Amino acid sequence: MTGVPASAAGGPSARRAAGTAPGGLSASGRTVAREARGTAPGASGGGPARRTAHGPGGAPAHGDETAPATAPRDGLDTEDGTRPARGAKVVAAAVNQASVWNIANLLTMLRLLLVPAFVMLMLADGGYDPAWRSFAWAAFAIAMITDLFDGHLARTYDLVTDFGKIADPIADKAIMGAALICLSSLGDLPWWVTGIILGRELGITLLRFLVIRYGVIPASRGGKLKTLTQGIAVGMYVLALTGWLATLRWWVMAAAVVLTVATGLDYVKQAIVLRRQGIADRKAALEETEA
Repeated sequence: MTGVPASAAGGPSARRAAGTAPGGLSASGRTVAREARGTAPGASGGGPARRTAHGPGGAPAHGDETAPATAPRDGLDTEDGTRPARGAKVVAAAVNQASVWNIANLLTMLRLLLVPAFVMLMLADGGYDPAWRSFAWAAFAIAMITDLFDGHLARTYDLVTDFGKIADPIADKAIMGAALICLSSLGDLPWWVTGIILGRELGITLLRFLVIRYGVIPASRGGKLKTLTQGIAVGMYVLALTGWLATLRWWVMAAAVVLTVATGLDYVKQAIVLRRQGIADRKAALEETEA
């Protein structure tokens, strides 16, 4: 605004518009009065001025909408426009980090720590002392029991973490592998049994990685029974059993070996089906895209 009276703009219509308003003020006087009050004429010509948001070229962005006097501050995250408490993001990050230390992961960590403890107890005093073997069995039993609970707790109470996904299968294979190798090195269990069980576990893990691009192999139908039977059989071999119990543990281990082979073959079958299905789906999607 330049403060030039409307009558000074020139032209007959402008001179006629400069008449005297009620109250004794001309249009130009009314303009000067508004400027003195620090306001500008409204869009309709008489109300208080609105500060309009202007788009490109000076045009109002949304008609008569009133623009905020100040731009919103950076960092206003909440709906009511308030700034979050200082350090709130740091606290949230700390909570997420602390979630790794949940009960399910703690049980997994305990199982990992029990592996070297089991080996030391198993091989103490030459590996044939019944007392030390009993302590080794206790460590092995605790590890197997925690294996039954950590996964269940993680799924039930939404405690699944990336650490648990990686550490849990490692802990499972570590305690079982340590027990089998110790038993075979002491001459209590044939090496071919250890080879079959460990070979199956490592082979299935590798197979999962090979077909992961096509999907996830579901858990084998007899997987839980296989794990339970292996745990009982190895536990019985860890103890210094004699008589009919020694004979019984041989049959339990035989059942564990059969389940190990059967579930391994089932995993291979599922992997082949999953791969074929994945290839067929990709081919169909490619043909649909080209069409």
